Amino acid sequence: MDLAMWDVGYLVASILFIMGLKKLGHPRTAPTGNLYGATGMLVAVVVTIAQMNFGNVDNFILIIAGLSTGGIIGYVMAIRVQMTGMPEMVALFNGFGGAASALVAASEVFRRINSGEIPAGLELQVAWIAIGLSALVGWMTLTGSLLAMMKLKGGVEIFGTWYRTPTWGPEWLNYVKGIFLIGIVGLIYMTMEEPENSTYVIGIIALSCILGILFVLPIGGADMPVVVSLLNSLSGIAAAFTGFIIGNNVLIIAGSMVGAAGLILTNIMCKAMNRQLIDVLFKSFGGSDKEQVTRTKVGSDPEEVAMICDGISKCVIIPGYGMAVSQCQHQVREFADILEENGCEVKYGIHPVAGRMPGHMNVLLAEASVPYEKLIEMEEINSEMSDCDVALVVGANDTVNPAARTGEGPLAGMPIIDADKARVVVFVKRSLSVGYAGVDNDLFYDDKTMMLFGDGKKMMTELLSAMKES
Repeated sequence: MDLAMWDVGYLVASILFIMGLKKLGHPRTAPTGNLYGATGMLVAVVVTIAQMNFGNVDNFILIIAGLSTGGIIGYVMAIRVQMTGMPEMVALFNGFGGAASALVAASEVFRRINSGEIPAGLELQVAWIAIGLSALVGWMTLTGSLLAMMKLKGGVEIFGTWYRTPTWGPEWLNYVKGIFLIGIVGLIYMTMEEPENSTYVIGIIALSCILGILFVLPIGGADMPVVVSLLNSLSGIAAAFTGFIIGNNVLIIAGSMVGAAGLILTNIMCKAMNRQLIDVLFKSFGGSDKEQVTRTKVGSDPEEVAMICDGISKCVIIPGYGMAVSQCQHQVREFADILEENGCEVKYGIHPVAGRMPGHMNVLLAEASVPYEKLIEMEEINSEMSDCDVALVVGANDTVNPAARTGEGPLAGMPIIDADKARVVVFVKRSLSVGYAGVDNDLFYDDKTMMLFGDGKKMMTELLSAMKES
């Protein structure tokens, strides 16, 4: 089989990647898109292995062992992860993708140095720049993604002790990051001056790992969906750089597609928050200076809310991260089923940055068998909120805070779901505490607002019982 046949195999894999990416654009077709992408990767792996010259049988055994081990680990992780843990898993996969690319690039450069296969002239400059950039992006993605995973998880347990992941980023930290980046660029230049010196490569790896931590360390809360999207893009960019290094076309194509798609999604997330990417990366948002809540609100009981919901014609459910934490998506769907049985129209208003990763609420509600057509994006649902009898807000805060319409404070200008335009607003929330932005929500204290204080699953279960008895 000649080289052209291998290229045909890579072309088929690339077509499957493109079809998969297209299908991933809608929740209904996303499972099919995921299958296309996985099939494309399988074709790429099989073609790559088939064209290898296995003069040493041990190498073939190692490859098969690695594929089998990775496949088993991935399968076990996929079936065991809870829907609330999906953001952490996505962040972890981003890190693994960046690490895989960086390891391939590192093995290639050390192989060339040890074997003396060092090119010269323009070829040297292109190869060593690609190797340096792959190391920079790949290792930065790994450490940044691991820190993002721990932030999403809330901390890490070491020898039985739980350590909360910090969110820390004074302004001078940006200068430190700039110094590290300049240092990495300098080391890449030194590798071209002394290509046989592996110390510079090790230095690039070390500084890139630290830089990844420094970039994610100041970021948290509402900015995490943006960071997860960006890390996903960086993992693709690292793969594309590695494709240039080893001359693998499908890696270049797949990496470029992932990188581009991740950047587009990052831009969408930034627009949803009315923030610039540079502000997410280099300026704090919300943080530790939380507004002190001094006002009070008398909580309602589930029986009162059940009476309000009796006979209504339209209800909009607005989920937030609190729904994910309490894992009450099934109770929320059952609540909607009861309303629909009584002739009420029920829709779900989905804010783009609700949760801790893009599409987090969609994933949770899909698990609870909520039909995709009932999941309505923010712009469309806002046009219907004035006709809504009851807006049920489950675990959301900043994404429905009217303070965003003002020109002041951290939320200024951020698009929100107009829950306050509904005739009655019901919040399922543990307390009156502020959201990540640190801004108190005036909607809590509105006369038409009812507060169900407590754990989301507990309160929704009690509400269901009250509705069934009424």
